[in-house]
Amino acid sequence: RKSGRKRGQGPGGAPSPQGKRSRRSPAPQPPEDAHAQRVIANVRERQRTQSLHDAFAELRKIIPTLPSDKLSKIQTLKLAARYIDFLCQVLQSDELDHKVAASCNFLAHERLSYAFSVWRMEGAWSMSASH
Repeated sequence: RKSGRKRGQGPGGAPSPQGKRSRRSPAPQPPEDAHAQRVIANVRERQRTQSLHDAFAELRKIIPTLPSDKLSKIQTLKLAARYIDFLCQVLQSDELDHKVAASCNFLAHERLSYAFSVWRMEGAWSMSASH
C-alpha cells in the first residue's frame, strides 16, 4: 500500500462511507429450509456432473482413439485439442482432395481418423506433452 492508508479509509485516515461493510450474519434458517436447499443443491450438482460425464462420452466418440487408449478427462481434452490442430494442419497442407475434405461424410471421417492414428503412432504426439 503506497499511501499508507488502511482499506476503507479516506484521506487523513478518516473512514470512507463506501469502505464500511456490514458484519451482520444472515438470519438463521429453520432446519427444514436448510435441508430442502441442500437437497436441491445436491440434485443440481448431480445433474451438472452427469451432464459433464455425457459431454465427455460424446467427445470420446468423436476423437479417433487407439485400441489401447483409456483416456482420463484431461487426456481427452488434450487429445481433442491436438486433433483439432491436426485437422487444421490437414486442411492447410491440402493433402486431401478438396471434394473429400469439404464433405463431412463417413469416408472423410474414416480417412482422417486413420491419418490421425498414424500421426499419433509416428510420435508426433505424446500424452505427456502439454497443450
